[in-house]
Amino acid sequence: MRSTRTVAAMATLALAVTTVALMPAGEAAAPKPKPLAKNLVAPLSAAVDDDGTAYVTQNFAGLLSKARPGKKPKTVYASKNGNEVGGVSVFHGKLVFAETASDAEDNPAKSWVKWITPSGKVRTIANIRAFENKKNPDKSVTYGIRDLSAECAASWPSDQFGPPRYRGVKDSHPYATLQTDEGTVFVADAGMNAVLEISPKGRVRTLAVTPPVPVEITAELAGGMGLPACAVGKTYYGESVPTDIALGGDGKLYVTTEGGGLGEQAPLGSVYAVKLKNGKIKKAVGSLFAPVGIAIAANGDMFVSQLFGGQISRIKHGTKKVRTYAKANQPAAVEWTPRGLYATVDVLVGPSEENPDTPPGGKLVRYRK
Repeated sequence: MRSTRTVAAMATLALAVTTVALMPAGEAAAPKPKPLAKNLVAPLSAAVDDDGTAYVTQNFAGLLSKARPGKKPKTVYASKNGNEVGGVSVFHGKLVFAETASDAEDNPAKSWVKWITPSGKVRTIANIRAFENKKNPDKSVTYGIRDLSAECAASWPSDQFGPPRYRGVKDSHPYATLQTDEGTVFVADAGMNAVLEISPKGRVRTLAVTPPVPVEITAELAGGMGLPACAVGKTYYGESVPTDIALGGDGKLYVTTEGGGLGEQAPLGSVYAVKLKNGKIKKAVGSLFAPVGIAIAANGDMFVSQLFGGQISRIKHGTKKVRTYAKANQPAAVEWTPRGLYATVDVLVGPSEENPDTPPGGKLVRYRK
């Protein structure tokens, strides 16, 4: 989810960030979720079709799976090259997803948005990385510390935390897709820090660039991480990292942003509203802990997963009050349907260097209305 290695390095800074109380007291707990699929490898995105068929990506395994009520999950797409598969969406049977290939250092190198035809053929809708290489939507955005003197910059530990100041680099990691009646596909790209619009003919354009995330460097933060004293009081602007999109009843797109590497350690995530007509963007909700999934119910209520906040939150229509809908370990995808809220949980549970024999623990569940 991190957009660049530079931002990933900055995540270490968060170890000295003071813990913040995440959420107010929650509402009544949601009903106990019903498991629909289990033993999934990093199920970071999901989509539900009109007939209740659910699709879930196993990002790190390069798989797209289908889960029908009462049946075992079935693989509908497997990347032949071991690429990451994510960002699934479905609209009246049309299945769209994102695929990302990494280089030898495990950095995203190529990316596409694809769809599966009724006959089962896989077609490319757009080459997302090619668009990024040509346009680089956030190239004019300055990340890092914008007003740091040359003398102070010279003492910044760049080998550990990356450069103290830089412009948006060429990086693409499409993380979510959304389809519309007209055949348009919107993409939240976590590497590009942008929301894209793909026309039915495959033309790609930037709808909006999500704003950088300001973090004040305190004396405690600087002392704990070995940053130069001259950086104290300065503001570090991290990359936003868009993670999911949903269409509201008001005709606006609502986009979750994780908040860069620091957002994996502190509640720096947000939900932004984007006007489709002109791409104007405005923060709707802030102080979220790694929001990576958003769904909007028919009544306008928002459901947002907080990956490292241990909960799926509910924001009632017309308010900014964030309350707990359901406590969950590592929730990611959320999808609202007339049948209730579908979600993926335990998404990062699985093998690790410390515990290589741990089985994949990701699950797809449904909370009834």
